[in-house]
Amino acid sequence: MQLAWIAFAELLAMSLWFAGTAVAPALARQFTLGPEGVAWLTMSVQLGFVAGTLVSALTNLPDIVPPRTVFAAGSLAGAAFTMSALATSDAGVLIGGRFLTGVALAGVYPPAMKIAAGWTVRRRGTALGLLIGALTLGSAGPHLLVALSAPLAWQPVIVAVSIQAVVAAVIMLAIVRDGPHVIATARFDPRAALAIVSNAKARAATLGYLGHMWELYGCWTWIAAFGAASAIAHGSASLNWGPLTAVVTLAAGAPACLIAGIWADRVGKARVARLAMIASGSVAALTPLLFGRDPILMLIGAAVWGAVVIADSAQFSALITEHTDPAHVGTALTLQTCAGFLLTMASIRATAALAQSLGWQWALAPLAVGPALGAWVVGGAADKPDGDDVAATN
Repeated sequence: MQLAWIAFAELLAMSLWFAGTAVAPALARQFTLGPEGVAWLTMSVQLGFVAGTLVSALTNLPDIVPPRTVFAAGSLAGAAFTMSALATSDAGVLIGGRFLTGVALAGVYPPAMKIAAGWTVRRRGTALGLLIGALTLGSAGPHLLVALSAPLAWQPVIVAVSIQAVVAAVIMLAIVRDGPHVIATARFDPRAALAIVSNAKARAATLGYLGHMWELYGCWTWIAAFGAASAIAHGSASLNWGPLTAVVTLAAGAPACLIAGIWADRVGKARVARLAMIASGSVAALTPLLFGRDPILMLIGAAVWGAVVIADSAQFSALITEHTDPAHVGTALTLQTCAGFLLTMASIRATAALAQSLGWQWALAPLAVGPALGAWVVGGAADKPDGDDVAATN
């Protein structure tokens, strides 16, 4: 039951991540944002998350402050920074608020993983799959609000996701408890970076993760715009197909994370990660063929892509924990996370540039390069016998 409450709190809090992306067209009109500014609505959150993760790792914050407190503080701060959009008409302040939201979310996602890991030992792959599924479903929340409230302005969506984050903080403090298997947060040691890079299996897991991240946030950020453009090309603009496409994509990922976690505990994390990347890369490469088709067909394709694009996420950091010296696990996970989220900024921006120059039909197909390369290298990070998952990053 505790895992369910942790997952629910994670779902509510992580709705802050794509709050700006979900209402990007309205924000673009309100703040006179061009394509570059629209891309920064998500890129700034990514950059803030990287900064927050580094600060947390360098200060070892989750060991100094109870992780439930860190989670609650991050949720409340993220809600406040998201709400700041209501009090400004300056685009720079808007983007700055999104950056600070990303910093705050660095206090939400990793601590939730640690709290969840404290409630299980043998089935951590399954438990952390549940948490990443909650994160995925939470990311769909803003798009769902837009789909259900299309006639309304962007402000109610911002308020709604902020209220959800406040509720998440209350749940974490009032209901969730520390589990019997609480683990210490592994410390970040910059001096260990060279040892990690020289470890072939840890390097393979990290490179596989980079391929995964190149595709994941390019998909999640722009699938709504792709779905809307596809529906217009088909002549079916009567419904709000863009947000619906995003909701279907992200919602399909939630059960896929749990199923992949269960499967990975049985057959191996590297195997599950490779199969998921082969599948997701194939769908990404086929997106030009989906463009302009019947929107129902588009939704089916989006559901398949949404399921396989996230199914491998927890496996990469679990592999890192298996193949890294325990004294260097914190450094390895921090390097993996920061490198992955920095790379997402490149894929988000590149996808926007392709959409502007070639059109949305061709914009998402290059995302297939990431999982193709990831599937190629991840075999070098095969599971250790009886390896246990210890942590996970998205």
